[in-house]
Amino acid sequence: MSTIIKTENVSKVYQMGAERIHALRSVSIEIKKGEYVAFMGPSGSGKSTLMNIVGCLDTPTDGHYILNGNDVSNMADNELATVRNKEIGFVFQTFNLLPRASSLDNVALPLIYAGYGKSQREEIALAALESVGLGSRAKHKPNELSGGQRQRVAIARALVNNPSIILADEPTGNLDTKTSYEIMDLFEKLHAKGNTIIMVTHEDDIAHYAHRIVRLRDGLVESDIINENITIPAMQAAAHNSAS
Repeated sequence: MSTIIKTENVSKVYQMGAERIHALRSVSIEIKKGEYVAFMGPSGSGKSTLMNIVGCLDTPTDGHYILNGNDVSNMADNELATVRNKEIGFVFQTFNLLPRASSLDNVALPLIYAGYGKSQREEIALAALESVGLGSRAKHKPNELSGGQRQRVAIARALVNNPSIILADEPTGNLDTKTSYEIMDLFEKLHAKGNTIIMVTHEDDIAHYAHRIVRLRDGLVESDIINENITIPAMQAAAHNSAS
């Protein structure tokens, strides 16, 4: 498998008044195409900073970040925005949906920036909604959907540009246990189709859905292991239903 993400001695320093905060300290990781990786760590560990750099939302103070063979470490903001829209699909804890727009329009939003015409946008967005089981909710607005359905709309939006990477930041943070398992089941199906998934979480039970777990502490990689105890979402959901 080809390498899709490579950080080489990436550091990030924030200046807070007279104090220098070292959020990342010479982090080097490599992620192959088709991997399913969780970034874990307590608050202040550097996992969110690493996610922001991997997601081209921020640039490193030192070191290099190579995404799909391109060094994006020193790109200008407009260049990073172009890379983000083409290469990365984001799924956030808070869904980040436009409240007055329909599911279809929310999913189609990245396609506007990509230059697609209206009819083509709607066709691609509807196919993305159908891929997450929400084709029948295309005209519904976020306040007409459950939390799990809103997250599925957000996942469809992340998929709509056929990105190289799906980056999920605490994707079950606002969901109940049963719905969390259903969303993780969807991620497992997306991974089985060949999608590269990077998930940021502080929850052990959610991290164990990933096939590899990178733990950070104090801006350093504490461990980077293949997960031998992968949680199978359907079994989790069945166990939860039988206990309910």
